[in-house]
Formats: sequence, C-alpha cells, structure tokens
Amino acid sequence: MILILNAGEGMEHYLIRATIIPGIVERIKDYYHMTEREALRAFYHSATGASLADDETGLYGQSELFLFGLFLEEERNLWEK
Repeated sequence: MILILNAGEGMEHYLIRATIIPGIVERIKDYYHMTEREALRAFYHSATGASLADDETGLYGQSELFLFGLFLEEERNLWEK
C-alpha cells in the first residue's frame, strides 16, 4: 500500500512521522534480521531518526524508502570508520 501525504494540506508533521516510521522500522528489521524492538532502538538512536524528529530538516516530507536509504548509508559510514 502506498500512502501519499502532503504536509501542506493540514497533515501535522507528527502524524506524518507516525505513519512512516513503522515502515522504516519494518525495513530495518527485515534487512538486519532484528527484532522490532532492536530495529526501533537502532532507528531512534541514529542521526537519521534524530533528523526526522527535527521539523527544520524537512525529512518528514520524504518517503519511508528514502529515509531507510539514509539510515543504511549512515550505518555503512559508521562501519567504514
């Protein structure tokens, strides 16, 4: 199911985040073979998760796939250091 949300049409940013975060967490869980709790913790402790929580970044307007990609890139960069 694809859900298209437009923040300009009265949808509050926190509602958009509440809609897309479960999909991001599900992708993390499947990709890394984690439990849901581990995936939630990984996302919320990441820079991507912190940036999504900050309305100033505008990330709430991006798709869950885009945000998952940012999370993966962040994780790869952490392992390369």
